[in-house]
Amino acid sequence: MPDAVRSALRMALHTVFPPRCLCCGEAVSTDDGLCGPCWRETSFISGTVCDCCGTPLPGEDPGPVLCDACLAQPRPWARGRAAFLYAGTGRKLVLQLKHADRLDLVPPLAAMLTRAAQPILRPKMLVAPVPLHRLRLLRRKFNQSAMLAQALARSRGLSCIPDLFVRTRPTAAMEGMTRVERMANLAGAIAVVPKHRDRIKGRHLLLIDDVLTSGATLEATAEAALAAGAAKVSVAVLARVARDG
Repeated sequence: MPDAVRSALRMALHTVFPPRCLCCGEAVSTDDGLCGPCWRETSFISGTVCDCCGTPLPGEDPGPVLCDACLAQPRPWARGRAAFLYAGTGRKLVLQLKHADRLDLVPPLAAMLTRAAQPILRPKMLVAPVPLHRLRLLRRKFNQSAMLAQALARSRGLSCIPDLFVRTRPTAAMEGMTRVERMANLAGAIAVVPKHRDRIKGRHLLLIDDVLTSGATLEATAEAALAAGAAKVSVAVLARVARDG
């Protein structure tokens, strides 16, 4: 379709359905945008970040740097990025996606995730989401991480295996748990689906999740991938819980 025709159709559509803020629904000037107040309350992550977990760091170091936590407790994955902090508007958007059936948020949030992950994306990467247990998937109806993974992969011409991993048992909700408790809760709970084992051997895998808190879920998933023969694992998340201090 010619650009002029596409532009005319968009203007006509906006006359009937004016663009609305992704978060609060207020009128905005462009599709998939945020209003001024919601934008100001979104803590997009940019500048110097930990090359492993994506947390923002002070200073302007041009080279790959690691935060104190990743230096003290090495991760099983190689590199990581996050789009924004899990606070303010960012937290609201994640919760609307997960619990309010806001599937319309998938394309714009996936675009934010893809931009954040750009420095660690590599040709021929294999993309896969962190899995939900089948009982939780039945209640929620969809895996938001899988939808983000598929959108990112499609936009960058990468292969995605949405069912690469399986939760072998249900795990307790981890809100309020310490890192040690989260790791114990997830021990042996994630595995590679046997039919996909040959596909990941020797491959660089990009894991996708919606929120990184302690990293326990991503660690369990990355360890399962490496145990099944993946050559390397990187991670990209929509939101990163801010660390104290």
